[in-house]
Amino acid sequence: MTDEAAGKTVWRVEVRDEAATAALAQDLASLLESGDTVTLAGDLGAGKTTFARALIRKLMEDPAVEAPSPTFTLMQVYESDQVRIVHADFYRIDSSSELSGLGWEEAVEDAIVLVEWAERAPEVLPPDRLDVRLSFADVDNRDARRVTISGHGAFAQRLASFKALREFLRREGWSDVKRSFLMGDASTRAYETLEKPEGQRAILMISPPRPDGPPIRYGKSYSAIARLAENVKPFVAMANGLRAHGLSAPEIYGEDIAAGLLIVEDLGREGVVDENGPIHERYLEAAGALAHLHSQKLPDTLPVDGAGNYHIPPYDMDALLVEVDLLLEWYVAHKKASVASGARAIFANLWRQALLEIASAQPTWTLRDYHSPNLIWLDGREGIKRVGVIDFQDCVLGHPAYDMASLGQDARVTVPDQLEVRLLAHYAKLRRDADETFDMAAFAKAYMTLAAQRATKVLGIFARLNQRDGKPQYLAHMPRVEAYLKKSLRHPALAEINAWYEANLPGLFSDG
Repeated sequence: MTDEAAGKTVWRVEVRDEAATAALAQDLASLLESGDTVTLAGDLGAGKTTFARALIRKLMEDPAVEAPSPTFTLMQVYESDQVRIVHADFYRIDSSSELSGLGWEEAVEDAIVLVEWAERAPEVLPPDRLDVRLSFADVDNRDARRVTISGHGAFAQRLASFKALREFLRREGWSDVKRSFLMGDASTRAYETLEKPEGQRAILMISPPRPDGPPIRYGKSYSAIARLAENVKPFVAMANGLRAHGLSAPEIYGEDIAAGLLIVEDLGREGVVDENGPIHERYLEAAGALAHLHSQKLPDTLPVDGAGNYHIPPYDMDALLVEVDLLLEWYVAHKKASVASGARAIFANLWRQALLEIASAQPTWTLRDYHSPNLIWLDGREGIKRVGVIDFQDCVLGHPAYDMASLGQDARVTVPDQLEVRLLAHYAKLRRDADETFDMAAFAKAYMTLAAQRATKVLGIFARLNQRDGKPQYLAHMPRVEAYLKKSLRHPALAEINAWYEANLPGLFSDG
């Protein structure tokens, strides 16, 4: 049960015995970080010490920690390489002034603080905290407890999200499972593996609805202009749509769209690259999967059970142009260069002219991140179904060459020129087999244009991830993307854009 008021979230949990109480404490440990305060309350024998011990052991990653009650010592400190914990008991103090003599303020700085009998010195408690109260719940079962967990201030939303996830897992039959962190990506999404005792596996996607950022153009945020997914509804729609059209996207096992939670099929870890780079057979099959998809008449609206229809947004001129602007906004500063306002206007006009034909072409599903990190090899399946696709929530209605450019100029691994040519030839043959009017020359022009557009965008994104988000690991891929950009800009159709880069960003693609 949950009560919500301004600045407060309350979650009531019934636990059947001491082991379940300890398990809840261990689970709550994943919610805590340095600087957090947790108060523990309850009648004598309600289980405060049991709860605190389980919490400390989990935080310390040491099941042998004794963690006795600090009733007589008043304060017990635990330290490891990862965490510092202060466990305090205020029962024997008469006022908060006594804490000063104990060095309270210095002791709790940057620590996770657990306080029993906190009501005896409420003035030392921060407004952002977690309160835990244990009470007896069943006269016929002395081990059963009702645990009331209250999140105050900034903890209210953290607890609400935590509660939503736990209740979602319970509702979908995945509560008593082994959970392991899998990865986070360049966005705010996080992924975990779930494994039931009998061995069934799944992926938990945690992708809370993303609020709009500040308006940057036309009163709209970047994500709105660039047509980025703001919740998990597009993922559900596209996953079902891709499977219906013959591709291997994850099956959806459970969903809470409002909370941004999904349990999806685990397609495995076998990728399309190895220590030597792209595995040619697998890249060719990935190109074949795109050709299969692009040869079909695809709808622009997909149903989502319980959530209405999802309308796939267009990859329109505004979206294409706001993406290339990322180069000027982030990458130029990363290279400690500068571009005058007049040159910036010319940059936008040149790209607009180059993209006019592409933006007005007959669209298809453009998955947008169709490259090695998001492609899983499914050896037990046949044909194009061996290519599993796992990242497509930002799908738009755009030119079919975009995803081929994502694959043929993979930002995360170097695709040799020879393989890139083979991919294009293979794709073109399959498209022409399905439609003899397929125009390879026009496709090649669009391919190079969109490859240059994508490389321009990606350089801006990688610089932004480093400068704004503190993720410098993406800088290692910049030289590869720079090389792709220079190669694509050599196409005759992009001569003016290439000249702009050379005139305004001299040495931008040099080492250093």
